[in-house]
Amino acid sequence: MLERFKPKVEDVVRIDSESLRASVAAIFEKMGVPPETAADGADVLTMTDLRAVESHGVSNMMRVYVQQFRDGILNPTPDIKIVKEMPGTATLDADRGLGILVGRHGMNLAMQKAKEVGFGVVTMSRSGHLGAVGHFSMIAAQNDMIGMCITAGGTSVVPTFGGEGRLGANPISIAAPAKNEAPVLFDVATSAVAMNKIQLARRVGADLLPGWVADMEGTPQMQDTPPNDYGGFLGLTIGGTREQGSHKGYGFSLMVEVLGAMLSGSVPSMFDETPRESMFKNYFAAYNIEAFTDLDTFKANMDQMLGTLKNTKPAPGHDRVLYPGLTESEDERDRRANGIPLHKEVVEWFEGISEELSTPALVRA
Repeated sequence: MLERFKPKVEDVVRIDSESLRASVAAIFEKMGVPPETAADGADVLTMTDLRAVESHGVSNMMRVYVQQFRDGILNPTPDIKIVKEMPGTATLDADRGLGILVGRHGMNLAMQKAKEVGFGVVTMSRSGHLGAVGHFSMIAAQNDMIGMCITAGGTSVVPTFGGEGRLGANPISIAAPAKNEAPVLFDVATSAVAMNKIQLARRVGADLLPGWVADMEGTPQMQDTPPNDYGGFLGLTIGGTREQGSHKGYGFSLMVEVLGAMLSGSVPSMFDETPRESMFKNYFAAYNIEAFTDLDTFKANMDQMLGTLKNTKPAPGHDRVLYPGLTESEDERDRRANGIPLHKEVVEWFEGISEELSTPALVRA
């Protein structure tokens, strides 16, 4: 997480991770979600915050999910159905279930197929927000597979040269296991900055950097921009401008629509008449490493590659070279031991909702 998105030291309250998990699960249950499923959702959100992906953890998303359950947008007890299936593939209808609650079902099915035929690809339509897609890729990595997860939804991002939003942040994630090194976990939005980070920036009073957002007519903002009003911005794809390669981010975002939306039998959100209530379209893939090569050899090669990257001479002004997933692993160890740092405003929200619903209060670390 970039420093500009982190709260000031005086605004931080460290919360015990198990306390956070218990509180989130209890709130989901109050929304009508069955206990086992509620526990899955709490695990997704808590692990996201343990890995320091605050943009998709409890800080931004928990209150949104609660409101969507109350508004009837989300179904707390969805009947997930297989729409189409072959030995290595399946298409699911999530029946308006919240993505973080039904996503494990999609990846588990992909892994089951990968064990049988070497790979598994599962698409899923009509789900709520999937959260941090890297969480589901990591499920495969923790089971000695390569995992991939993407999600398509929303219209807050402009295509290159576009003057109105047509795409979502449309993230892509891939995770792979190693033997001794921390697993690779690549998880990025195809927008220049994850749109949820704008909410973090507004909470801590940080400016947005040049090339991250456009004004409401699609003009890239090439100066520091205060995030006073989320509705006053449109997102730019990775690269920001054509000269800096925004066509590449645009292309990646479009491919997420192809694999997530089109392949699940859905249409992109740009065609939805009610954007606020439009559902997300997801893609889960698992590759059984043993179906391609020796697992121990793969992990040893991963260790060698990742170790070489870590030992690369850093450029002037930098302490070290990182790889995707390394800092997340380090943050997880620290936060399990010392608590998850939440902004005091987020803690106040939890205190209010816990009192309202009579759910367990957060415990400070």
